[in-house]
This record gives sequence, C-alpha cells and structure tokens, in this order.
Amino acid sequence: MTWSHSRRLAATEGQSVGGGFVSVTEFTSEELEAIEHKWTLPRFLFFPAGLVGLWMIAHPWPNDHWAVVLGWMASTGYIFFCWTSCFHETVHQTLCGSRWLSIWLGRLLGCLIFIPYSVYRESHIRHHPYLNKPTDWELWPYSDPKASVWFRRVFVWFDLVFGSITATYTYGRIFFHRDTPIVNPKLRRTIWLEYLGIVAFWSVILGTVQYCGSWSELWKVWLVPHLFAGTYQTVRKLTEHLGMSSYDPLLGTRTVMGQGFITQLCTYLNFDIFVHGPHHRHPRVSHDQLGQKMDEYISEHPDSQFPLYPTYLGAAAAMLPWMFRNPGVGLNVGAPAPGNEKDQDVGNFVADVSRDILAESDAHVLN
Repeated sequence: MTWSHSRRLAATEGQSVGGGFVSVTEFTSEELEAIEHKWTLPRFLFFPAGLVGLWMIAHPWPNDHWAVVLGWMASTGYIFFCWTSCFHETVHQTLCGSRWLSIWLGRLLGCLIFIPYSVYRESHIRHHPYLNKPTDWELWPYSDPKASVWFRRVFVWFDLVFGSITATYTYGRIFFHRDTPIVNPKLRRTIWLEYLGIVAFWSVILGTVQYCGSWSELWKVWLVPHLFAGTYQTVRKLTEHLGMSSYDPLLGTRTVMGQGFITQLCTYLNFDIFVHGPHHRHPRVSHDQLGQKMDEYISEHPDSQFPLYPTYLGAAAAMLPWMFRNPGVGLNVGAPAPGNEKDQDVGNFVADVSRDILAESDAHVLN
C-alpha cells in the first residue's frame, strides 16, 4: 500500500471524534508539539470586543446617529470576520492541542454562519493541494474554466456585497454537486446531521425572535454585522487569490507580512492567515510559525519574485484590477494546464503540498 493511498484510506475511515464521523488531521509529533505549546488564548481578544460591539449597536454611544450605529456595525462585523479565521483554524485542527475542542467549536461557528463544519473541512482540504485548478472547489467560479468571464464579472460583485450568502452556496457545492468527491456514506450522514443542527439552531433563534417581536433588533444587531463580515471575508479571499495563475502555493497566493501596528494586529487576531503562501504549502504547520517559514523561503530563494506585500492595502491594490478585467485564477487568467498530481484524490491535509502533491512542472519552489 502506497503512502498516499494509506493517507486517503485513513481520511476515508475517519474517526468518531466529538460526536459523529469526521476526518481528523494526522500530525507528526513535531507538528503536534508546536500546536500544543503555542499560546492561543490572547488571540481571542475579539470575543469580548465582539460583545462590546453588539452592546453598542443595541445601545449606541455616544449617540444614536445613523453614522455612529453604522460605524459600530462595521467594526463589529470585523470582529465576526475574525471568528471566520478561528473557524478556519478549527477546520485545520491547529487551533490547539484538543481535537475535540476544534471540532465542536467549529460546529458552533458553522451554525452561526450557515456552513457545516465538515463541509468546510472537506472543501478546504482540497483547496490546498489543488490551488487555482479546476478541482479547487473553494475558489469556484474563479477557478472553473467552464464559467464565462462575464459570469465571473457579475458574480465577483455579488460575492463582494453578499459574501455571507455566496460562501454558504460555494462551500455547499462540494456536498450537493453530482460530481462530489464526498462519497463516504458515514461522512455524508454526518454532514446531513450538521445541516440539520444548523436548521434546529436557527429555528430556536428565529422562534424566540418571533415570540418576542424582535425582528428589527435581530436585523440591526446580528444580520447587518454578519453582512459586513461576509464582505470582509470575500475581500480577504480575493486579495489572496484573484488573478493568481501559479499552482505553486508560494507563487500562487499573495502573502502579507508587515511591520506596521495595524497590519500586525489584524494578522494576530486572524491567526496569521494573512501569511498565506507558507500556510498554503504547509497546512499542518502551527500558524504562529508561518512568518518564520516565509523568512526562510526568502533567504533560500533570494531571486524568487514572491508576491509578498508589507500591507494588506498593497495586496488588495494589486488584486483590484482583476475584479474588473478578469475575475479568475489558474486557467482563467492564462495559466498552462496543470501537470498530473502525485495524488489526485487527496482526502486530508498533507505536510508539504509542493513536495507531496504537485507535479514537478508546477512546483517551482521546492526546498
């Protein structure tokens, strides 16, 4: 049995962890030690900040002028966006040493944003090895050569304004599509249960709102900040990916590493996801080590033109023309057809995407 086949088999068999049948990330002892010894708790500063934001929306300060309320909604929406970055960490199971905590916190966050934990995990598992390729479910329709440029031009603006809606659809495609790679009946049953859990969760919330007659409060305190969060999430996704043609994770994503206070604070609160190239190549590496990884690649490859930016604004500015000209990645922005991967049915996160998955013609930075 080959190593890649045994890895797929382990992911297919999965484990009953935290309730239900789920795939689990298999870490090396070194990877697990780094995850267990990092100090994550201070990054959850956004939790009390979010509670303050919700209170300020309900009881505006210093006054109830529409601009003040809108400001509190926008800032609280950013706190909600930080929770999506936390959701991302639970899917990788790199949040902390407790797999159980990652799974159940991920399920709770999934309920809040209408995306089942296992759906996000299965889509994201494939996003890493198949970056910018037609098999990258997470970047649909930008990665899909069957999606016309006009469809993508329209979709990208809907995605920007209503990201909280498009994300639910985009991630759900991998489960409901006729060509879904999620074929294990136990895993599909778990996903159905997670969808039912979301329905039950929101049935209780909306039933309570109806009983109390608090629809306007729900719209103001929760739904509008949620729309802001969806827009922030879409901006992050597009900034990191739109217009990128390379299949190499270090060259096919924009990475932000800044020295400014705002950039560093936002990076910290979002679990270093802005250091995106190294994260894409090493999806099992503890997030606090990604900056060091990038520094090592820069030192080892001084002549490589990494898409590295000192501010997120600079990375967003590099992305912006693609929203108008050609919202796409990979083949849709002129990349050659990808080579045959070493593993064409990845079912779990690997240690090194360039080494373990990519064809030699696609992996331009190997060491």
